[in-house]
Amino acid sequence: MTEPPAITVEGVRKRFGSVVALDGVDLSVPSGTVFGLLGPNGAGKTTAVRVLTTIIRPDEGRATVLGHDVVREPDAVRASIGLAGQFAAVDENLTGSENLRLVGKLTHLPPTQVRTRAEQLLETFGLSDAAHRPVRTYSGGMRRRLDLAAALVHRPPVLLLDEPTTGLDPVSRSDLWKVIEELVAEGTTLLLTTQYLEEADRLADRLAVIDKGRVIAEGTSSELKANLGGTVIEIGLGDAALADKVVAAVAPVASGDPRIVAATVEVTVDHGPKALVEILRRLDETGVEATTLAVREPSLDDVFLSLTGHRATDDEEAEA
Repeated sequence: MTEPPAITVEGVRKRFGSVVALDGVDLSVPSGTVFGLLGPNGAGKTTAVRVLTTIIRPDEGRATVLGHDVVREPDAVRASIGLAGQFAAVDENLTGSENLRLVGKLTHLPPTQVRTRAEQLLETFGLSDAAHRPVRTYSGGMRRRLDLAAALVHRPPVLLLDEPTTGLDPVSRSDLWKVIEELVAEGTTLLLTTQYLEEADRLADRLAVIDKGRVIAEGTSSELKANLGGTVIEIGLGDAALADKVVAAVAPVASGDPRIVAATVEVTVDHGPKALVEILRRLDETGVEATTLAVREPSLDDVFLSLTGHRATDDEEAEA
């Protein structure tokens, strides 16, 4: 018998005044998997998380977590989930240990288990040495790890992470990715929102691309890339003013419209080696000398750009 989805979202809409944050979103997250919700700031990712965590009510549609309706059964939903938001929700004046023990008490963990659970999580997240230091002395990466540990104190079967690595340096981000992978290996269901394409590519079993409150594509990372098709050839130019001339020259070879990114022209082609030879010939005929030439397979960034017309990190609006 097929196990029901851990999370379902059906036709959910949410409006804030004249702003439509969610416009008929449908999602299904299988148990024991990582589902990535990918999109720029303002796309509606955080609003979706707030609906699923019962913080706000949807205007229309229905959402469930482990079969519990977020509107009719909010207490059951809250008991089933852990949440780590965009900013670490820990008390800076308490120590790391005190923060976790406080969460244990608030989530009704048996008193005999509170201290033991806090010590386990501090060790798991590499915070044992800082357990008795005030959180205000922690680095940004340490605070994020403590915040994630706090979301796991009561062993929730479903974990929602809203851009968990925002603001972290590359090393701290990589460390947090390893912790997330270990959690999923233990059977946790995880909904991850992110605007980092590398993060989505590495962590998510399936992805939904959301833009302006709508899901515009869904599938595995490989499926989304395959739908874009072809190989990407990047032509680096010494002068950005030459980009239009290069686009005109290589457009007949491309399987889609060539893209200009600063002083680079990106061309998606169906037959990489053959197309590369043809592109070099056309550049030579136009008298343009490329400063760099790179051939690669499509990335999630290419997918997002193709679907939305802009890159995932271009939009600087505040998240709805």
